[in-house]
Amino acid sequence: MAEYKNFINGKFVPAKSGKTYENRNPADTDDLIGVFPSSDAADVADAVAAAKAAYPKWKATPAPARGEIMRRATEKLIARKEECAKIMTREMGKVLKETRGDVQEAIDTGLYAAGESRRLWGTVVPSELANKMGYVTRQPMGVWGMICPWNFPMAIPSWKLFPALTCGNTAVIKPATLTPASVHEFVAALSEAGVPAGVVNIVYGGGAAVGEALLGHPDISGVSFTGSSEVGRRIAEVCGKSLKRCSLELGGKNAEIVLDDADLDLALEGVLWGAFGTTGQRCTATSRLIVQAGVYDKLVGMVVERAKKLKVGNGLDEKNEVGPCVSDGQRRTVHGYVEIGKQEGAKLLCGGEPLAGGAYDKGFFYKPTVFGDVTHVMRIAREEIFGPVLSCIKVKDFDEAVKVLNDTPYGLSSSIYTRNVNLAMKAVEIIEAGITYVNAPTIGAECHFPFGGVKDTGNGHREGGWTAYDIFSEPKTVYIDYSGALQKAQIDNAEY
Repeated sequence: MAEYKNFINGKFVPAKSGKTYENRNPADTDDLIGVFPSSDAADVADAVAAAKAAYPKWKATPAPARGEIMRRATEKLIARKEECAKIMTREMGKVLKETRGDVQEAIDTGLYAAGESRRLWGTVVPSELANKMGYVTRQPMGVWGMICPWNFPMAIPSWKLFPALTCGNTAVIKPATLTPASVHEFVAALSEAGVPAGVVNIVYGGGAAVGEALLGHPDISGVSFTGSSEVGRRIAEVCGKSLKRCSLELGGKNAEIVLDDADLDLALEGVLWGAFGTTGQRCTATSRLIVQAGVYDKLVGMVVERAKKLKVGNGLDEKNEVGPCVSDGQRRTVHGYVEIGKQEGAKLLCGGEPLAGGAYDKGFFYKPTVFGDVTHVMRIAREEIFGPVLSCIKVKDFDEAVKVLNDTPYGLSSSIYTRNVNLAMKAVEIIEAGITYVNAPTIGAECHFPFGGVKDTGNGHREGGWTAYDIFSEPKTVYIDYSGALQKAQIDNAEY
C-alpha cells in the first residue's frame, strides 16, 4: 500500500486535517491502491499561494524553455507508459489496451505542447495610420484551478496542464477522488522534468471541500472543469460572480446514425466500441443507435449477438474486453436507468443486471445492455447514463434520423454510417455537435484537433489542439507609433 500526499510548492505534504481516504480497485476491492489526503480549504490556500508566488518567474521563462520541460516530462511518460497504464486500470477499471491509450494521449499532448511552445503566434495587423504598427501577442493569466474527472485520469489532466503551463500559467489541480494515483504519476513526471516548485500543485479531496475552495479563491484567475453539466452550471455561476475565466467540458448523449446503405459490419464494430468501450463511461460514448427501418432488425440483432459475447472482467487480464463500473454508486446509477427504461416501455434485448458470482463479487461489474423499441422522448434516450447501456431507435429516413439525433440537450460527438456522400456531407452540415464522424464511431478527437461540444456540453471553449492555447492565454494588443506626432485613431478625419 502506498501513502500519497498533496504536492504543494515542490514538496509532498499531508492534509492539514490529517484526514485520509482509501483508493481501491473497482474490479477487486481487496486491492488497495493507496491512501490519499482528504484535503480542505486550508490546503487549497497553501497551494494557491505557492502557485501565485511561482507565477512571475515562470511567466518570464521563455516559452520554448517551458516547452523543453514539457518534452522532458513527456519522455518520462513514454518510459513509464506500461506502469502508468496498470496503475490506471487498477484505480479506474478500464482494460489495459484502453489505459495504454489514455497514457498515449497524454504523451501525444505533451509532444504537441513542446512544439507549440515555439508557435505561440500572435498577429501583425496593419494600422489605419501612417508610421504606426500594431500587433497582438499572447499573455498568460496567472493561477489556474483544474478539476478533473475519473474516466480519463491522465489524458484529461494533460489537456489542461500541458497547454496551461506552456502558456506560462501556474496551476493547482484537483484529481477525481476515484482516480488520484494517475494524476500523481503525471505531475511526478512534470516535477522530475524540471517544472519549478510551486508551478504545479496537487490537492486531493472531494469536490465540496477542495473544488469549492478553488472556485472561491480570489487568486485563482481561471477554472478548467471536465464533468457533469449539473456541476458545470454551478462552476459557471461561481466564476461568473468574480469574472473568472471558466472552461467547461461537460456531458454528452451521443448517437450513431446507420442508414440503409451503410456497411453494417463496419457500423457494428463502431457501435460496439462506442457503446461498450470504457464500459460506456466516457462523455463521447455511443449511447443511442439510430437506425433506418430497412436495416434496423438486422443490425440490432447483430449488436445483441456480439454484446452478449463481450468478455467482462478485471482489466488487468488482457483477454477481457470490458471492465467494471468505476464504483458501486455508478453501477447503481446504471441499473437505475435500466429499470427506468423497462418502465418506459423499452424492450430489454440483453444485459440489464449486475454480474455476480466468483470474482465478480469483488467488483462493480455490469452486463453490456441493449434496449430496443426506444423512442426519442424516453429518459434513457435523453439523459446521460455513463455506463454500458445502448438505446436503439428506429427511424424512417435520413431527415428523421438527424432530427432525433439533434433532439437532446447535449451536443458532443456524433456519427453517421452511409455510402451516400451527399447525405454524409449534409449530416456534417446540420448535425448539432462539436464532433461529427463519417463511417466511424462517436469517439473523441486527436490531440491536435479541438475537442468540445455545443448546447449543454460546454460553454464554447475547446480543449485539444491550438484552441486549448486560446483558453489559457489572453490576447494583448500592442501599438507602436514612430511618427513623432500625436495621431488620433478612429477620429472622423477621413476624406472620401
